[in-house]
Amino acid sequence: MTETRAETVLRLASQAGATVTTAESCTGGMVAAAITDVAGSSAVFERGFVTYSNQAKIDMLGVLPATLDAHGAVSEQVAGEMALGALGAAHATVAVSISGIAGPGGSEFKPEGRVCFGIANGDGVQTKTIDYGALGRASVRAAARDDALDLMITALTALR
Repeated sequence: MTETRAETVLRLASQAGATVTTAESCTGGMVAAAITDVAGSSAVFERGFVTYSNQAKIDMLGVLPATLDAHGAVSEQVAGEMALGALGAAHATVAVSISGIAGPGGSEFKPEGRVCFGIANGDGVQTKTIDYGALGRASVRAAARDDALDLMITALTALR
């Protein structure tokens, strides 16, 4: 039987003595749910933040209003601040963040299907953007969940 992404996150975190946290916007907690669906996740999953509104990003994660004003919520800058904020607030080893436009909608500058990610640990934060395209809300959210779990796997593998 093949290990799921979430099971891999838990195994790697456990092996490294690490804890993980999530900061999610467009996925609405799907990454946290995937992790906590696995028995024993409480050993490594610290907490998850669902910060759908800009105010929640500011209040819960310390995202700077100036960053939101300058770049918008769907930006690598905000995703980076979300990941770092979650890392500090949860006192975790690794934090992943997601902010995007799952659809429907979007604009010329921020199209439907654009998702920005942050992955943070004690060494800092890395960000990336993936344009999934107008796959439909459910498909964009599922793809973002899976890519966030993959980012966590990469970060946890580097701890070994």
